Amino acid sequence: MSSSNKRDAIALSANVLSPKPAELVTLPSHMDCHDHAYTQVVIGLKGQAEFDVNGKGNLVGPGQGCVVTSGSGHAFGGVVGQSDILVLNMPMPHNDDPLMLQKINQLNCSDTYFQLDVQIQKLIQMLVSEMQASPDDLLLSRACNDTVIALLHRHISALEVHRKESRFDLDALDRYIEQHLSRKISVAQLAGSVYLGESQFHMLFKEHMGITPHQYVLGKRIDMAKYLIEQGNLTLGQVAEFTGFTAQSTFAHTFSRLLGISPSQYKKQIS
Repeated sequence: MSSSNKRDAIALSANVLSPKPAELVTLPSHMDCHDHAYTQVVIGLKGQAEFDVNGKGNLVGPGQGCVVTSGSGHAFGGVVGQSDILVLNMPMPHNDDPLMLQKINQLNCSDTYFQLDVQIQKLIQMLVSEMQASPDDLLLSRACNDTVIALLHRHISALEVHRKESRFDLDALDRYIEQHLSRKISVAQLAGSVYLGESQFHMLFKEHMGITPHQYVLGKRIDMAKYLIEQGNLTLGQVAEFTGFTAQSTFAHTFSRLLGISPSQYKKQIS
C-alpha cells in the first residue's frame, strides 16, 4: 500500500464528520481507543490487528473482520507487521434502508467477529487494488462499500472470540507510560492499553487515583526528571527531551510548579 493511501490514525475517529464510504487504513502499532456515532465493518487485509469491542477481543487478519456498532467503545492496534485494513463506514440507519444495512447497524455483541470465504476475499482484493490506484475516487469508494455489504451476509461465518476483562490495571498503565515517556501520551492511548473506553477509563482513573490521567502522567514525567538530574549524566535540556516536554522552558515551568523549586536549583541542591 503506497503512503498516499495510508492513514496514520484509523478513520473511525469521532472527529471525522463525513467519513468516506470505504477507506484503506494502516493501524498504529500501539493500542488506541475511541467510539463514534456510526457503525463500521472492518476487514483485515495485511498483518494482524487486535480489536476489543465492548470487552470482546480478537485478532483480525487477512480475510477476517469485525463489526463495530455505533456507540461501541473499542480499542484497536496493529500487533503483527504492518496492519492494513479495509473500513466500511455505514450511514446512520433509516426506516427505508436495505435489510442488510439495517441488520449490520443492529448487530449485537455475539456477531462482532467474522471470517470471509475465499470468493469474497478475491473480490475485495480486486476492489482494494482499484482503490489504491485511485485513492480520491469517491464513487469508487461508494461502490466498494455497496458491493461488499450486498454480498457480506452470504460469504461470512462466525469467528471464535475471547472476552477480555475490562478493568483498571495500574501496573499495565505504568508499563505503558514508562515505555512512551519521551512522547506525547493521550488519554485514548492509555485507555486502549487496558482495553477500556476513553470515558469509562477517565471515570475509573479518577475514582481509583483521585487525579486525572493527565496529572498522573505529568507526575511520572517529573519523577523521571528528578531521577535523571540526580544521576548527573544529562543536561537539563536532555532531561526535558527524554521526559517528553516540548521545550526546556515548559519543563522548567512544570517542574517548578509541582515541586516549588526550579530544575537548576534542584540540580545544585543535590550536588
